Amino acid sequence: MRPAEALAIGLLQGPAELLPVSSSAHVGLLLDRLGVEGAERKELEVAVHAGTALALAAVERRRPRWSLLAAATLPPAVVGLAFERVIEERLGTRRSIAAGLVAGAAAMVVADRVPERRSAAEATAADGLWLGAAQALALVPGVSRSGATLAAARLGGFARPDAAALSREVALPVLLGAAGLKGLRLVGRRPAREAIAAGAAALSTAVALRRQGATVPLGVWAAYRTVLAVVIVWQDRSR
Repeated sequence: MRPAEALAIGLLQGPAELLPVSSSAHVGLLLDRLGVEGAERKELEVAVHAGTALALAAVERRRPRWSLLAAATLPPAVVGLAFERVIEERLGTRRSIAAGLVAGAAAMVVADRVPERRSAAEATAADGLWLGAAQALALVPGVSRSGATLAAARLGGFARPDAAALSREVALPVLLGAAGLKGLRLVGRRPAREAIAAGAAALSTAVALRRQGATVPLGVWAAYRTVLAVVIVWQDRSR
């Protein structure tokens, strides 16, 4: 992989992670296009998630709500450790990504019909557990961590901007944990392109945080996800 390609992957990661469109789908499809597989693919995925986590930690400075964060981190941690290999081997295909995009889109449309009656400041540990369950489901490629937590928050009655704030708040420990765990397994391998990808991901995440469309109806993103899923299936059938 050339440095310019690593840069492109990192720049794509930031907005794709923060918007409810599935960063795993977008980054994965680009890596497919570039023919990146095996250890190099895993290294790049770890690098861009680490870059996103660092940007979130630097930009989103707020007093941690430990009970909320602990409750939101427990479900994805347990599911990830128990089913990581199954998810990677069986649910990372293009067809399964397309299915995840459509399923997430449907959940977002339904969730955005719930009346807005709560603010992010009202979130409790029980809400954190609910958001954590959403993050666990988002381990399936295509579902989208951001999309799942936005849908879960909206189902809980949080207004769109508050749902977006909660989605960002609960993301950090999960992203840091995943990047740290996988990074330890890959330490000592080719660092140069991964460093470029991580830096680009941090930059694109920081920019996306400043311009995030928190008030955009989730139906808009759901439509985009559905179109992308159709394109994926159409391309597969055309091969």
